[in-house]
Amino acid sequence: MTPAAGGARGRGGAEGRGLMKKEIRLLNHEEAQLLFGRNDRRLRDMSEELGIRIVMRDGTLRLTGAGEAVEKGHAILSGMLEKIRNGAHPGGAGPEPEPAGEPAADPGLPVPDEQGNVPGDRFTFPSMGEPVRPKSAGQLKYLEAVERNDVVFCIGPAGTGKTYLAVATAVSYLRRGLLRKIVMVRPAVEAGEKLGYLPGDFQAKVNPYLRPIYDALGDFFDLRQVERFSEKEIFEIVPLAFMRGRTLNNSFIILDEAQNTTVAQMKMFLTRMGNRSKSVITGDITQTDLPPTEMSGLVHAVSMLKGIPGIEMVWMTKSDIVRHGLVGEIVEAYRRAEEASQADSGGDGG
Repeated sequence: MTPAAGGARGRGGAEGRGLMKKEIRLLNHEEAQLLFGRNDRRLRDMSEELGIRIVMRDGTLRLTGAGEAVEKGHAILSGMLEKIRNGAHPGGAGPEPEPAGEPAADPGLPVPDEQGNVPGDRFTFPSMGEPVRPKSAGQLKYLEAVERNDVVFCIGPAGTGKTYLAVATAVSYLRRGLLRKIVMVRPAVEAGEKLGYLPGDFQAKVNPYLRPIYDALGDFFDLRQVERFSEKEIFEIVPLAFMRGRTLNNSFIILDEAQNTTVAQMKMFLTRMGNRSKSVITGDITQTDLPPTEMSGLVHAVSMLKGIPGIEMVWMTKSDIVRHGLVGEIVEAYRRAEEASQADSGGDGG
């Protein structure tokens, strides 16, 4: 990315003697990507509008041109960068217009707007596409809980954004330098965490269980960035069984599909958290793949740990489902069928 101003070249040598230069140091490639916009459009537009030259070299943004124009460009870009580092979308600070439907900065009013977004600028996460925002009162409550606590359990039906919002929050923390790495964990219960009979190498065996997390990361980083961060262990995506014996400091740790953990596995996971770390545990207790005789570690933990300061439980409902409208109806139909089945069997449900 080395956008340069066409406008600066057309102003001739008279200005050359009075040029000003200013620099802005960027922390990483992701900041540059968010600042520049798609195909560097935001900086190209600014270069042409202000008549200055803007280039990127060795992680430093260099502005060159007439003094007043450079000062203005530096102020605009610095403001945009501050928004990025605070986890918000930078669009409104520069020449590129803000997407329609920007919510008002009032998280005390959890009422979705016409686009389905809940107000609250501090929970607006830049992504490869449209900014990610909470779309229900339950999602807003979830994000507020993660902000307040070091351990958050989020329980709810499919389609409520439990895992996706955890990944969005983790990425925001990473971009702001609040944590050093993101660790995403899933139990591979369907294979009994004995993956040997599946074809392929280790990565091929575990990939089906970790795919949803890769998909979520793909909305915030391109594939090459995900691969590079994985190589540097800034991202770790691992099966639960490989977490034993570790201590994770300065990390945002996400346990997905937690309803499929045993009590012993959940205890093991919760005790991996080191200093300056956060843990978010997500699951749907109505969709466990454990044997009928095995108690879910998620159910056990929620009943045992509630009330401890620093740990919060958030329950999502059908009204928080943000997938296709039929998903909510499907979840409700299964709930009614299960209640009917329990009534026919005597009402205790096991």
